[in-house]
Amino acid sequence: MSRAGACVLGAAFTLGTRELVRALSRADEPRLTRTNFRGRRVNLAGGLGTAAGAVAAAAGVGGHEGAAAAFVTASAGALGAIDDQNTRAADKGLRGHLRALTEGRLTTGAAKLLGISGAAIVGAALATRARPTGPAPGSLARMAGRGTIARVADVLSSAALIAGSANLLNLFDLRPGRALKAGAVLSVPAVLSRGAGGHLATGALAVIAASWPTDLAEETMLGDAGANALGALVGTALTLHPDRRLRGAVLTAVVTLTVLSEKVSFSQVIERTPPLRALDAWGRSG
Repeated sequence: MSRAGACVLGAAFTLGTRELVRALSRADEPRLTRTNFRGRRVNLAGGLGTAAGAVAAAAGVGGHEGAAAAFVTASAGALGAIDDQNTRAADKGLRGHLRALTEGRLTTGAAKLLGISGAAIVGAALATRARPTGPAPGSLARMAGRGTIARVADVLSSAALIAGSANLLNLFDLRPGRALKAGAVLSVPAVLSRGAGGHLATGALAVIAASWPTDLAEETMLGDAGANALGALVGTALTLHPDRRLRGAVLTAVVTLTVLSEKVSFSQVIERTPPLRALDAWGRSG
């Protein structure tokens, strides 16, 4: 496992994929351009580059942890890219997708949520397979039963953290650089840890750094592909943190913010809070 490998591969694939897609596509390609909050046309190549970089960073870590992160990150990026092509405004947001399901329609967003959740369970099971769940006192049968329950709970909570992080970064991707900054903040606890989690988080920061210039300059945007993939990478890194209490605290924060997003506008809260407003505006072109 290597932090350097994760950083080099993450940054190189982010830059290379983004610029290759931009070079091979027309500037006005409808499938690759969107109108941002300021009315400017921006390219989704940034998101494809971020997704490719996130997968490469995970692969650079190696081991079963890197393989797990690469799988769930690639799944999140691919499903996000499909959802990027959904332009139905009524189907946006969790409530929109649930409303569509009640009408008998499976939206790309609902398929993405289900797909990322499934991939997160598989990725969590693989990434945490060597993590001890703690011995249980009593007979061997009782110990085995409790150990199985503890293992299932660990996998499901880890999967929730991975899928929740992927979704949360997508919720923040409403202004240039906002999702990248949120991803960097979310990565901090894992970066400071040893082992595969620290390597994955460091790779995520390299991807963020490579995505930063064109995203902040409003030339490209992450879209669902980039935000979901980056969030999945950060979430996997966090699931590998050795402190169970920290993992629980981060999961609680992720779930709380996700629930609040259905009732509260993050943009309005940020605009009304001077420190958050300054952080949100930092680095933008104008």
